[in-house]
Amino acid sequence: MQKASSALLPVIALDRKALLPLHKQIYDSFRKHITHGSLRAGQQIPSTRALALELKLSRIPVLTAYSQLLAEGYCETRIGAGTFVSRSLPQQEPVHGRQPGRNQAVAPKPRSVARRAQWLEPYRPQPWLGGLGAFCVGQPAYEEFPFHLWAKLVARHCRHPHINSLHYGGPFGWDGLRAAICSYLRTSRAVRCDPHQIMIVSGSQQALELTTRVLLDAGDAAWVEEPGYWLTKQVLTALGCKLAPVPVDGEGLDVAQGIRRCSKARAAYITPSHQFPLGVTMSAARRLQLLDWAERSGSWIVEDDYDSEYRYDSMPIASLQGLDRCDRVIYIGTFSKTLFPGLRLGYIVIPEDLLGRFAAIRNAMDLGSPHLYQAVLADFIGQGHFARHIRRMRQLYNQRRLALVDSLRKRFGRGVEILGAEAGMHLAVTYPMRIRDTEVSLRAVREKLWVAPLSSAYAERPDKRGFILGFGGTPAVQASEAVARLKSLLNA
Repeated sequence: MQKASSALLPVIALDRKALLPLHKQIYDSFRKHITHGSLRAGQQIPSTRALALELKLSRIPVLTAYSQLLAEGYCETRIGAGTFVSRSLPQQEPVHGRQPGRNQAVAPKPRSVARRAQWLEPYRPQPWLGGLGAFCVGQPAYEEFPFHLWAKLVARHCRHPHINSLHYGGPFGWDGLRAAICSYLRTSRAVRCDPHQIMIVSGSQQALELTTRVLLDAGDAAWVEEPGYWLTKQVLTALGCKLAPVPVDGEGLDVAQGIRRCSKARAAYITPSHQFPLGVTMSAARRLQLLDWAERSGSWIVEDDYDSEYRYDSMPIASLQGLDRCDRVIYIGTFSKTLFPGLRLGYIVIPEDLLGRFAAIRNAMDLGSPHLYQAVLADFIGQGHFARHIRRMRQLYNQRRLALVDSLRKRFGRGVEILGAEAGMHLAVTYPMRIRDTEVSLRAVREKLWVAPLSSAYAERPDKRGFILGFGGTPAVQASEAVARLKSLLNA
């Protein structure tokens, strides 16, 4: 007869209402105890009959669980003795346990990672970017997207897939979408390009990383707008580049300041048509000055044109790339604002002599974007749905923008300055008084207001504090109530 102490029952919690089968719950519990060290190599486990009796169920799920543990090598049987934890398993220390003979908890051993993995702080999502609703930056009006049309296009391509669409794509993406984007950019954005210069990527974030990998080495300096898009700074930092923050004023990036601060920067990352987050449009003089600097210094300009389709008081501003005669501008665009972020499609317009370099790095990163949505989007653009959607959304966002601006002026009067309300899907508000905008933003999250603090867009000490308010996902009828809640938070 086996000794009772040699086959102590580990803690096995069963949920008979769970969708997970009972045998899988038993198996998972034993495997966890073994891998975490609470069941040691060579230790006996209860017989199937004893365990079934203890758990008050039939032997069938217990037999199934034990069979799987034996098949995977976690356990072994000994004729006439019973079932044991496999002796071939390496000895595991109990997780969060204590070493024998000590009263002190075991300290985890430091694990070695590459230096570049330490250049960024551990990922912690910004709370104000974690929800959908009033003031969420970058949130389109999802409810207004023509999903019925989109669904028909998706269904057609799924019913009649081309064999090439099921195989790996090339690093540049599907030719049909590249041609459609090229036609759109030439007409609407005055971009100088041919279809073969366009690379389809998984959104502007991948475009920024890919471009940085091609153009910059670790240790190279790059101009970034101050304040500017926080994820651009993260891309540069993650690849070991040095940030050279350049202030933004009423004409956009202050090129003269950039030259004084870091004349030998390898690249300038800018949002000239609608600066993020202040909404400034770069003046013609600054554009020409920037292009002249890039030509003379042999530097690059990365133009992130993320939401230029939406301009309300004037025609859309032509791209900076269209003025470039020396092929120093890499142009980046995305469909995250015009359609929806989950689509994960963007594009890069690449100078001719860099096409091979971009293709090589892209091929090392991944094997191209999925074909299905490229084909659907090409039809969506080619059949005129995209242009109609943009026109309709421009009218809707204009209404939402005016409602937000009107509510801010009524509630705050001259207590706030409104910046960048002429274009895009967000505006910025600044306060003459010193406020702790990050603290207010954290309190706002608890009230379901997704207000991004302006100070978070600075690489250095902020000289403005306030908030970035998205209005794309904030219906006009909700603007007044949302602004009232924001003011009450500020007065708290």
